[in-house]
Order: sequence, then structure tokens, then C-alpha cells
Amino acid sequence: MERESPAFDPHTPNVARLYDYFLGGKDHFPADRAAAEKMLEAAPELRAAVRANRAFLGRAVRYLAESGITQFLDIGTGLPAQDNVHEVARKITPGARVVYVDRDPVVLVHARALLAGQGDTTAVEGDLRKPEGILRNPEVMAAIDFGRPVGVLLTATMHYVADSDHPREIVASLREAMAPGSCLVMSHGTSDARAAAVEAVTEVYRGTNAPLTFRSRERIAALFEGFELVDPGLVWLPEWRPDHADMIDFADGPESSLILCGVARRS
Repeated sequence: MERESPAFDPHTPNVARLYDYFLGGKDHFPADRAAAEKMLEAAPELRAAVRANRAFLGRAVRYLAESGITQFLDIGTGLPAQDNVHEVARKITPGARVVYVDRDPVVLVHARALLAGQGDTTAVEGDLRKPEGILRNPEVMAAIDFGRPVGVLLTATMHYVADSDHPREIVASLREAMAPGSCLVMSHGTSDARAAAVEAVTEVYRGTNAPLTFRSRERIAALFEGFELVDPGLVWLPEWRPDHADMIDFADGPESSLILCGVARRS
């Protein structure tokens, strides 16, 4: 059965609002806070993991911009937060073009309000499970020249794609649209993390608008097929080109970040 875009429902925990809560934002409701606190009871490292994921996104975007990439497609962007992609990229490349994609109408309302008056940045509705619809969206095609290198960002997004939705085929569709020199940025929750934390987080997310599918390192690495991982490869969040400016301490080791990440180039 084909799933529709989620309607606004303050009584069902929403993944974008949960992420906002863990980041210390204000765009969440009691149902989101209750679900978040339940997860934190069993997996207290989750809040730091979400912050580490946001920090990885910033480092990866800076890396891409410093490598000469001037256009970015951020799929599954979530609610706006501090240091959004266009803000990070434009510190290095003032003319960077950014398209944010999300299927959540509330996310789009917030994103469009933030982006009002910024001509080189836009937010469009799209579902990662239907990549061709994103790639053929007229607004995406007007903003992104797929004949030139593009940075495609899938941060903390692919673990919301069930196996039945064919995640490898989804990434392959995006890859085929990307010119040589393009980069894929991906972070993905892994079943190789602490078992109790994985179980607790997965169980709570079953009651949200987007259940989780944590995957092994091997299966996450397979999603990078057709790309070449840049150093340091597929690693835990705090291990990817760490920067003291955004360092987040994981006392029990980097695997407490629960998420593996990598940046890979299309040759």
C-alpha cells in the first residue's frame, strides 16, 4: 500500500519534532516530549547522538563547499535548526544553491518561512521513497543543474526507509542523476550500536509517523555502492573529521553515537 504524506497530528509522535526536541528546539508537543523522554530513559546517549549528527552535517557541508561544490540537495531535511545547510555553505560559497526536500507539510511551512526572500534556496515537497519524483520536480530542476557536481545529503534519513521500500535502489536512482564529482553525504542508525539502546529507540519509533530500520555496518556500506568513500570512510559520527569547535564527548566511546556516517564521491 502506498503511504501518503503525513497529516498534521499533535497527538502522534513525529520524527521531525522528536529531532527538534533532542536538539533543544521549541517545535514539539506533549506526545513528542513523552516519546523522547521514554527513549532517553533507556538510551541516554540519544540526545548527544542527535547533536553529533547535526555537527557531522555541518562538517560535511563545509567539506563539500571547500571542495568546490556549489549546489546541495538536502532530502529529509527536518525542521530548521541552528546552522542550516544554506547558512553553512554560504560562509564558504556565498552563491551556493540549496534545495530542501521533505514530505512533512509542517516541516515545509517552517522551512519556507525561514527561506522567504532567499532566492537561491527553496523547499519542496518530496518523498525519499520516490526519488524520481524529487529529481523531476520542476522546482528542483530549476534550482539544481545535475550536469554539474551536486551534494546530495541523506543525514539520519535512510533509516526511515524500510527494506520493503528498496533502499539500495533509492540511492542508486539518486546516484545515476549525479554528475561525476558529486558527493553523497549519509548518516544512518546502526544495529551494531549498543543493543539495549537500539531496541529501546526502535520500539518507541514504532509508534511514530516513521518507524526506524537500523542496519548493520555491512548493509549501510552497501548503500554507498557506486561511490568512493573519502577518508576516513564509514565511521561513527564523532570520528568523521572531528573539529574541536563542535566536539561532543561520548564517555563510553564513539559507538555511543548510535550512527555511522560517511561522505562519498561519484567518479
